[in-house]
Amino acid sequence: MKQILIWSVGKFFSIIYILMFIRIALSWIRVSPYNKAVNIIYQLTDPLLDPFQRMIDRLGINTGMIDFSPLIAYLVFNFLETLIIKILWKL
Repeated sequence: MKQILIWSVGKFFSIIYILMFIRIALSWIRVSPYNKAVNIIYQLTDPLLDPFQRMIDRLGINTGMIDFSPLIAYLVFNFLETLIIKILWKL
C-alpha cells in the first residue's frame, strides 16, 4: 500500500512538472490566446505559479521580461515531493 501511495505522489508531481514545462515552452512561441488547449494549460498552472509571481513582486525583484516563478515553483515542488515521499517511507 505504501509503495502505491509513493508512486501516486511521484506521478502527481510529474504531471505538475510537465504542465509547468509546457507553459514555459508556450511562453517562448507565439500561440493564440483563444486556443482551448493553451487556456487549459494556463488555468491549470496559474494557481501553482501565481503565489511565486506575487512573492517575486513583493520582494521588488525586477527580472525584466524573464519570469523566474516557474523555476522557483519547480524547486519548491521538488522539495515538497521529496519531503512527502520521505515521510511516507517512514510510516
